[in-house]
Amino acid sequence: MAKEYLTVTIHTPFIKLDALLKFAGLCDTGGFAKELVQQGVVSVNGSVCTMRGKKIYPGDVVTVDRFEVQVTSST
Repeated sequence: MAKEYLTVTIHTPFIKLDALLKFAGLCDTGGFAKELVQQGVVSVNGSVCTMRGKKIYPGDVVTVDRFEVQVTSST
């Protein structure tokens, strides 16, 4: 299955991981985002992350299943 690449631009210094998953459209609710993170299917910069409140900064890459999200800054 081919990877899908998404770019998400944030307007703040960082975004929390669960909020990013919702903002990028990878899940509908915060509860679902929490489940994904707790199940260990979310990676940040190549490492599995189980902290839903982890701060994600511009330049970070978040991977869920076949989706790879590149975070950029609007500034």
